[in-house]
Amino acid sequence: MRRPWRIPKQRAKLPPGSMGWPFVGETLQLYTQDPNVFFVTRQKRHGEVFKSHILGCPCVMLASPEGARFVLVTHAQLFKPTYPKSKEKMIGPSALFFHQGNYHNLIRKLVQSSLSPDTIRKLIPSIESVAISALESWSSGHIINTFHEMKKFSLDVGILSIFGHLNSNFRQMLNDNYHIVDKGYNSFPTKIPGTAYHKALSARKRLNQILSEIICERKEKGLLEKDFLGNLLNFKNEKGEILTEDQIADNIIGVLFAAQDTTASVLTWILKYLHDDQKLLEAVKAEQMAIYEANGRGEKPLTWAQTRNMPLTYRVILESLRMASIISFTFREAIVDVEYHGYLIPKGWKVLPLFRNIHHNPEFFPDPRILDPSRFEVAPKPNTFMPFGNGVHACAGNEIAKLEMLVLIHHLVTRFRYSSGIFHPSGDQLFR
Repeated sequence: MRRPWRIPKQRAKLPPGSMGWPFVGETLQLYTQDPNVFFVTRQKRHGEVFKSHILGCPCVMLASPEGARFVLVTHAQLFKPTYPKSKEKMIGPSALFFHQGNYHNLIRKLVQSSLSPDTIRKLIPSIESVAISALESWSSGHIINTFHEMKKFSLDVGILSIFGHLNSNFRQMLNDNYHIVDKGYNSFPTKIPGTAYHKALSARKRLNQILSEIICERKEKGLLEKDFLGNLLNFKNEKGEILTEDQIADNIIGVLFAAQDTTASVLTWILKYLHDDQKLLEAVKAEQMAIYEANGRGEKPLTWAQTRNMPLTYRVILESLRMASIISFTFREAIVDVEYHGYLIPKGWKVLPLFRNIHHNPEFFPDPRILDPSRFEVAPKPNTFMPFGNGVHACAGNEIAKLEMLVLIHHLVTRFRYSSGIFHPSGDQLFR
C-alpha cells in the first residue's frame, strides 16, 4: 500500500514561483535586497507555498504555521537537516544538528540534561559575574561595538555552561581560536593559504588539540563534573561504548556556535529597541530596580525565583525575538518525494520553513512592525512563534539563552543609564 506522502511526480505539480537565472537562481536577488522583502514579496505573489533557487539549491518555501509544523514536527521523518559541507566541516560532522535518529536523540538528551532549569539555576552567580565583568569593561570611556561585546559575553557564558570554571589559559586559547573560526565560518570556502576560511580550518584543528588537553587533564585529576563536558565524558551506552574525542569535540564546538551568535544578536536588538522606546526602557528599569533594591542595591546575587519574576523584561525578550527573528528560516532536505497541500516537494530539494514571515504575519501578530511586548501577555497561537525552532531539532539551550539575557538586562539597566542613545554608568563617564 502506497504511503499518502510518497507520490509519483505526475500526480502533483511543483509550487508556483521562479527558479531565477540558470546556475545562480535567485541568489543575487536574495543578497542584494532586504531578505524580508525577498521572502515577503514572493509570498504575496505566490502564496504560502512557493519555489525558488537559492545558494545553489532548488527550494520550496513554507510561510505558514501549518507548513512549519508539517516539516519540523508531524512529518519530520521525511526531511533531514542539511547544511553546506563547508560549514559542516568547520563545526564538525559529529555535531548534534547534522544528525537525526538514535545518535541525534542521544546527544540531544545529554545537551538537555546539561542545560536543564535545575542545572542552569546553579550558574546564576557565575553568569552574573561574567555580565558584571563585561559591563565594567565598557565603562572605561571608549567606543564599543555592541554586537562584538555581546558575542564575547555569550561566548563566555557558553564556555561556562560547557566546562564550568575553566583554567584561564585554556579559556583564553579557546577564545582566541574560536574567534578565528567564527570569522571564517561565513567566508568563501577556499583552502588557499591566508584566506579567512583556511585560517579558520587551521584554528579548528587547534581547538581539537586544546579540547584534547582539557579532557586529558580532567581524566588525570579524576574530576567528575556534571557540566556538558562531564556528561559527554561520562556517557556509556548499554553496550559499554563511549563517545570518541572527535564526537565530544564536534558537539562542544556545535554548542558554542549555537550559544553565541543568536543570543548576541538578540541582545543587540534589545538594546536598540529599548533605546528607541524610552517609556518602555523606564518601565523595564523600574521592574529591575525593585529587584536591585530588594537585593541590598546589588549586594546580594540574583536568585532563580527573581529571574522567574521579571514579567515585563521577559515579554521584551520574547517580542525582540519575534521582531528581530534572528533565525529567519531553517534548512531541511526532502528524503523522498513529498506532497504538501497538493504541491510536490521533490526528493533532494531543500525545504525552508520561513519563521520570519510567520512572526511578521499580521494575522497572528497585529501591526507586526511595531514593538509591543504586551502582545505576549497572552500565549501566541500554536506554531506562530518559533524563535528557537520547533520539533526534535529545536534549540536545546533556549532556557540558558533567556536566562543570560535576563541577567545582563538586569545589570545593564540598574548600573547604567541612557544618554543621547548611549548607555553610560551611573556616574558621569560616557562611552566614547
